[in-house]
Amino acid sequence: MNDILPKRKSTRLKNYDYSAPGMYFVTICTKDRKCLLGNIVGYGDFDVPQMILSEYGKILDKYLKLMNEKYSHIVIDKYIIMPNHFHLILNIVDYVSGASGTAAPYNSEISKFVSLLKRYCNISCGKNIWQRSYHDHIIRGDEDYRKILEYIDTNVLKWEQDCFYDM
Repeated sequence: MNDILPKRKSTRLKNYDYSAPGMYFVTICTKDRKCLLGNIVGYGDFDVPQMILSEYGKILDKYLKLMNEKYSHIVIDKYIIMPNHFHLILNIVDYVSGASGTAAPYNSEISKFVSLLKRYCNISCGKNIWQRSYHDHIIRGDEDYRKILEYIDTNVLKWEQDCFYDM
């Protein structure tokens, strides 16, 4: 049975503590990259493209806001919901040590946050809408942060050039 699924290579930095205070850019895709979270409309001469959330997108938006209020040591600095994925900047402001025996980075605050967010959304949606993993990037300085903010702010405008574009 284990031969069916290919062994996945970790994209995490070896020996990096993903629970340490810092900024992280996270991208999570829907299962099979289906456009479940909404649609981008407004591509005419006078229309500015904008994201219109579906019911699933509204559920995600609700839980992103709720988790930002409930977590005291993790702040969602910025996020954007796209038709088949979303990006967020997570700021871990406090180090929280856990009693779990699972080694970092798989027992990181980011992994716990993403897992809980996916679980809440899946329960409200009545099915699993997420891919198995997610992508994260450690934000390394002000210039890196600025580029990521610009990417998030212009993501809807550049949807047709996005690597996740699938219409």
